[in-house]
Amino acid sequence: MLTLANPLGLLALLGIPAVLAIHFLQRKAVELPVSTLFLLDRTHRDAASGRRLERIIPSIPLWMQLLAVLLLAWFLAEPRLQKSGSVQRIAVVLDSSASMGVFKNDAIARLAAELPGFQGPASTIEFTVIESAPNRPRLYAGSSIDELKTVLEKWQPLDGLTDPTQALRLARSLVSREGTVIYLTDTPADSLPFEARLIAVGDPVENVGFTGVTFATEEGALVWRALVRNYSKTAADRTWSIQTATGGTEPRKIRLDPGALITLQSAFPADAKNVRLVLTPDRFPMDDTLPLVAPKPKSLALFTATSPAFADLTEKLLRALDAAVPTNDAATADLSITSYDPLDPVLPPGNSVIFVEDSTRSGAYLKGGILAEPHPLLDSLNWQSLLVRETIELDRLPSDTVILWQDKRPLIFLREKAVTRQLCFNFDLHLSNASNQPAFIVLLHRFAESIREAKVAPTSANLETGQPIKITSAPDLPLQIAATDLAGKPLPIPSSTSLAPATPCFLTIRQNETPLLDAAVFFADTREADFSACGKSDPAANANPSTIERHTQPDPLWRVWILLLIAALLVSWKFTAGRATP
Repeated sequence: MLTLANPLGLLALLGIPAVLAIHFLQRKAVELPVSTLFLLDRTHRDAASGRRLERIIPSIPLWMQLLAVLLLAWFLAEPRLQKSGSVQRIAVVLDSSASMGVFKNDAIARLAAELPGFQGPASTIEFTVIESAPNRPRLYAGSSIDELKTVLEKWQPLDGLTDPTQALRLARSLVSREGTVIYLTDTPADSLPFEARLIAVGDPVENVGFTGVTFATEEGALVWRALVRNYSKTAADRTWSIQTATGGTEPRKIRLDPGALITLQSAFPADAKNVRLVLTPDRFPMDDTLPLVAPKPKSLALFTATSPAFADLTEKLLRALDAAVPTNDAATADLSITSYDPLDPVLPPGNSVIFVEDSTRSGAYLKGGILAEPHPLLDSLNWQSLLVRETIELDRLPSDTVILWQDKRPLIFLREKAVTRQLCFNFDLHLSNASNQPAFIVLLHRFAESIREAKVAPTSANLETGQPIKITSAPDLPLQIAATDLAGKPLPIPSSTSLAPATPCFLTIRQNETPLLDAAVFFADTREADFSACGKSDPAANANPSTIERHTQPDPLWRVWILLLIAALLVSWKFTAGRATP
């Protein structure tokens, strides 16, 4: 295989028409009248005046000059011959975001058509295919485009918006500097790092889909509210309906203006387990169906063992917490609210919120700055307006974690044992303005939710695809996971219980037949559902100079061509000079 390192050298071939033009413009002969022919010397076609076009006359100078032009063009083009066994390595990074699923077939066809052009002067080509999402295994490594197409047909892009920088860095390290890195996506980009080439295969597809759902209880009935968005620049007409295992409603028409966002709402069907809201399908099916289950958080039994002075606080906490129920049984309570009595300093053994109760009420206000320690319970909470009077103090253990100080006095600390947590307020609530502080009720709410989260109990939830799942289960016992698609067909068992599946489905997690989670997983990534920025782009498949040098070798006869060029010029000069007029 022959490669020209400098194709612009072929411009020297423009000398051929120049040489021919010179030889067409013959010089006009001089007429000499003589009486005797033997007195006439051999004539030369020298111009006496003017020029005119004549039939070209083949001559040795003409052929030598044409040969010289050809040899000069050949030399300037820098011909190089292919090295045997040379390999061109290409790494393809696939955009694994969900929007690529719409253009998957176009992407496979486009990639198969473009890849051969990147082989350049190499004798063979090798492909490595990875996804843009980090920490994914290689999809393919080999040299067959047919095998590559087979692998890509099984590929499912389901991720959210991902930054390909890490994958492009890995791809560049796999193919070295001389290799080629290609990023296959649906959205054009101005530039890519690591000298990557871009192949964009998208189109501004019109799409209408669900973006999320909320629930509320109205007049004793559970009501859902779902958001529907039109991502297109034109108005869209759709229908929607409610589907359950026993049937569904008649489709209802809706019209959405360009970029509009509307709310659909209705009562959750009574006694229905898995419910689906269905829109008219379009090219992006991920957000056309919204699976739903009736949400049900873990119940939280709240026991109050404090004096009647804390009744208002307990009532506020019950209103602030979902699925919190009062109980009179301290043994079965999930969380207790109690006070510290210096005459009976024994603290409760379970999860508790503990307050100091000082009946003397004679202390002065504490002085000094208030300092909050970094802790999840206190994130973004402001305690600077808290006023606390001097009271008796709780006995603090060395293992306790202080999360709020005033000067050198701990105001709030956390006591954690093997399976219990206690939030201790080292001051009398009624000798302070804590109950009027928003940070106070937020702290109680966060602590109660942390207790709920650690409880092993069944719950029902509506999750987004890829959302982290927090499951609390009994130790050393296996979990049973099951998932069904929106049509009720079983899906492969998800590989992880820490993340929701990447496709809309219904998910259940059990432990020893005890239900832990009943969930509906829906797609609500508005970035991936918006195709307005999608488009096409063409890569530049030309080989760079370093690649040409690596896979080819110089023409071994280049010295011969130089000598022939010099010889042709000398021969042309000799015959031209020999015909000159003395």
